[in-house]
Amino acid sequence: MDTSFTVLGTPTTVIELFAVACGLLSVWFMKKESILVYPFGIVNVLIYVYICFSAKLYAYAGINVFYAGMSIYGWYNWVRKGPGDESLRITRLSGVHIALYLGLIAVFFVLLRILLVSVTDSVVPTWDAVTTAIYIVAMWLLARKKIENWLGWIAGDTISVGLFAFQGLLFSSFQFLVFTIIAIFGFLEWRKKLNLRSAS
Repeated sequence: MDTSFTVLGTPTTVIELFAVACGLLSVWFMKKESILVYPFGIVNVLIYVYICFSAKLYAYAGINVFYAGMSIYGWYNWVRKGPGDESLRITRLSGVHIALYLGLIAVFFVLLRILLVSVTDSVVPTWDAVTTAIYIVAMWLLARKKIENWLGWIAGDTISVGLFAFQGLLFSSFQFLVFTIIAIFGFLEWRKKLNLRSAS
């Protein structure tokens, strides 16, 4: 049954709106360094596997499967206790690790673009591949509570605003615009927490 309808003249579906709501809540809880980032995030990404596959954004669909697995790992990593009964804390990457992760983004981009061009009918293989490559690394850094994860989300979400609008998924495009804004504030909030902990 077709569940599509329009809101303010923009076509959407109930499932897209629900996914957007879960996604916005997830990023908000991520900004607050709350464990609730993960349950809402898992619901969001599983729905987007379906949405992205339907829109022929195949790398996005695949990355959402990866997100689900990484969310389970991140959930575990955030709640487990380390030496001295301490939870995982926000930290920075070293210069060497920044270079390493930038290199990984480049490698993932090349591999994903080759795959998309060779075996799918993606209409935007370059942009699909670049955002997916960025998100793979950002998701890993989030699970490790590295502050630089926010820079990846800001970059990827900014590109995704246009990408999803191009595919006619305007509410999803709006979601990524809000994600970008929250990510900027999230980076500033985590940096403040990190600086306070460093000063104590």
